[in-house]
Amino acid sequence: MDTAGPLSEFYRGKAIAMKIGLCVPVLNPGKEVCDFIDALGKQTVQVDNILVIDSDSDDDYVDQFKRLNAVIHKIERHEFDHGGTRQLAVEMMPEADVIIYLTQDALPANEHAVENLIGCFQDEKVGAVYGRQLPRPGAHPIEAHARLFNYPDECERKSKKDISKLGIKTIFISNSFAAYRVDALLSAGGFPGRIIFGEDTYVAGKMISKGWDIVYCASAQVYHSHYYSYREEFRRYFDVGVLHADESWILNQYGGPSGEGKQFVLSEVKFLLAIKKVYVLSCLYRTFIKYFAYKLGTYHRKLPIQVKRILTRNTEYWMK
Repeated sequence: MDTAGPLSEFYRGKAIAMKIGLCVPVLNPGKEVCDFIDALGKQTVQVDNILVIDSDSDDDYVDQFKRLNAVIHKIERHEFDHGGTRQLAVEMMPEADVIIYLTQDALPANEHAVENLIGCFQDEKVGAVYGRQLPRPGAHPIEAHARLFNYPDECERKSKKDISKLGIKTIFISNSFAAYRVDALLSAGGFPGRIIFGEDTYVAGKMISKGWDIVYCASAQVYHSHYYSYREEFRRYFDVGVLHADESWILNQYGGPSGEGKQFVLSEVKFLLAIKKVYVLSCLYRTFIKYFAYKLGTYHRKLPIQVKRILTRNTEYWMK
């Protein structure tokens, strides 16, 4: 495995001879999106095209994106799909060499976030790059640990040769802040047209199997974290179970999540014991919820559709 530490600064200041597109899927972004737009406007590298895909928002803050000369494309709320909607961006920006995907709640941490992310594509073997997600200011210790565990301060480069060592972590990536070389994305079949969750993991798996490398760029940073309720944790991990059941090739090629899960729990308990012992019981209870929900999701075909609509985080998926 190549840790690629120098990537954090190596590409800064180099010319980017590529056309860059940016896709931001939104739903009721609220006034907070003004800070998001201000941060994008201050980036040292400005993208060529910004596409905002709005899932029929009820508020008027989507119009704020016009300050960035963005194209705002509206779809019906039931039409949103984690994979299909992002593939729509590929089709709507045919001249882009690289497309960045950024969620509305991922706030660029500094003016170099985009520059550092796309700079990694100077290496022609790199198919996708994802940035570091920092805990938002005032984050709960449990959500802060999740970001610190999954997004360390050292860069990493992952390829097919790392599967035996990293297992499913080889294809870890997050579309909250990630960029894809369009040629690599298309060679891997693009984003799936219908998927409940984890379209980024799906594509990463296809890319790695095609021989592309994936880079984690720790110097490309956004503030993005969530403190999930027990119910939200359940629904999230139920959907992960559904993904692994429906896309069984992921586990077949890259192994299961159990080893990584154990490391996460041990790290979380150690982290909480050091700073906030009172949350350890909550951590252990959440672990049980996640495990049970995940297992239930893997057996979702035995459940009535009405039950799945209650258990899922993505209700619209079960309406199609």
